[in-house]
Amino acid sequence: MEPYATVKAILFDHDGTLVDSEPVHFQMWCDLLAPHGVSLSQENYRKHHAGMPAISNAQSFVQRNKLTVSAESLADAKQAATQSHLARQGFPLLPGVSDSIALFQRNGMQTAVVTAAARMAVLASLQAHAMEDLFCEIVSLDDVDQGKPAPDGYLFALARLGLGANECIAIEDTEHGVSAAADAGIACLAVPTDMSRHHDFSRATACFDNLAEATQWVVDRYGLTR
Repeated sequence: MEPYATVKAILFDHDGTLVDSEPVHFQMWCDLLAPHGVSLSQENYRKHHAGMPAISNAQSFVQRNKLTVSAESLADAKQAATQSHLARQGFPLLPGVSDSIALFQRNGMQTAVVTAAARMAVLASLQAHAMEDLFCEIVSLDDVDQGKPAPDGYLFALARLGLGANECIAIEDTEHGVSAAADAGIACLAVPTDMSRHHDFSRATACFDNLAEATQWVVDRYGLTR
């Protein structure tokens, strides 16, 4: 990883970092798998599926349970369920999100989203909170060949922003997200949720209990103005 430079952009994950969506995703998968005779425990979801792209989870469910349905059709059903949910209501914002984004932008930093979710879901989620104009770039699974834990999304974001890895900081809530950022050479601050607290965050630059603490780390390290 390159030495620290003046940070110019903060790259936020979406699910579990900006919005509290993982419990909803878990219940959606439970509902989709039940007709196939598959019972999904919260522990299993936490261990194997939290923070992963829908297609990766669908492939895992099909392989592990020897389902006759295709992974593609299962992933499509999950996307449709997400779209239906977001048409009714947005995922709730996690604490401190609005304050952190405002602070970074007051200090001249760009803010972007790098997610393994579909663009449709991210845009619907951000629009529900009137936040779509707060991010100069939204890099989703639609933009890359491989989602997290592959670094493709972060590498694409660096190219779109025209920045070096050492000019950015990523904020993630899962081991998969941290690995994606680290493999792109980007310093990553981990803010685990209840769904991901047991993950291995050894590759994170630092780990925090909440976004406010992670934001304060950036303030202290780079001398930002509050």
